Amino acid sequence: MTRYMRGSLTALCLLAGIAAPAAHASCGAAFCTLNTAWETQGIPSEPGLRLDLRYEYIDQDQPRAGRRDVAVGELPRHHDEQRTLNRNIVTTLDYAPNADWGISAQLPFVQRDHFHIHNHHGAQLPESWHFQEIGDMRVLGRWRLASGDTTHGVMGGLKLPTGKTDVKNDDGDAAERTLQPGSGTTDAIVGYYANSMGLLAETPVRFFFQTLVQAPANQSKGFRPGAMYSADVGMAYPLASDWSALVQLNGSIKDRDRGPEAEPEDSGGSFVWLSPGVSYAAGHATQLYGFVQLPVYQRVNGVQLTAHWTASMGFSVRF
Repeated sequence: MTRYMRGSLTALCLLAGIAAPAAHASCGAAFCTLNTAWETQGIPSEPGLRLDLRYEYIDQDQPRAGRRDVAVGELPRHHDEQRTLNRNIVTTLDYAPNADWGISAQLPFVQRDHFHIHNHHGAQLPESWHFQEIGDMRVLGRWRLASGDTTHGVMGGLKLPTGKTDVKNDDGDAAERTLQPGSGTTDAIVGYYANSMGLLAETPVRFFFQTLVQAPANQSKGFRPGAMYSADVGMAYPLASDWSALVQLNGSIKDRDRGPEAEPEDSGGSFVWLSPGVSYAAGHATQLYGFVQLPVYQRVNGVQLTAHWTASMGFSVRF
């Protein structure tokens, strides 16, 4: 395989990962829907360890009701959400003993700034939270069922409650449960992936499809997050020997949260993002990449904060 083809195929693999948390609205907790593992794509590579490090910028500064934007406080709530700025560093370690099996562990570090107005007995009280914390870890195994013209396989694992659920601000007030760095629950994750080679204007490209379901197995302190369903399709188009243009379409549906500590009326929804990007092969085992995500469709339950765009950049190294 030439370096040209390695760069192209490896670039696409950055598109289709194993358990990237879905972006969603609510009062502000969010991650990008991008996936950054190439192992599930059936690309020939040596067994061993891979490190992926990704930075995400998500500024949720637009309240939304259903499918339309609204002004802060236009539809009054106990809390009128104003803005949540998410800056995440997502670290993934992947180990593959062979081409058919692999396991990954993914841990986010969350820097979050949240602002809202607390409506209390006729008074409007501004409140804010600012914290940097470890989020919930995901551990996922994969099994390649078949390879050839089309490669496909299955995935399964857990989201573990490693993130805090009791973060408070300087006034001693606990953040809303959807704002906390962790959900407190153990979630089951199952998925399926497929990929194949094709031609686009006589240029070889790789197409992929992936779907994941994540559902909580328990509740924590009166909170049970809604199940999440996601589906991604994408492709990579080689531009030069070391550069590739990337694009993916990411869709997700999130059920309403449940429990006395939840806000079911203002949680859950449906989202579709268009994610163009670029990838650069910095060496035989190193890949640099960057994406911008643009909303194609956003429908929320109740009133929730959404983002006009998100951005991600990172690198992936095999050892």
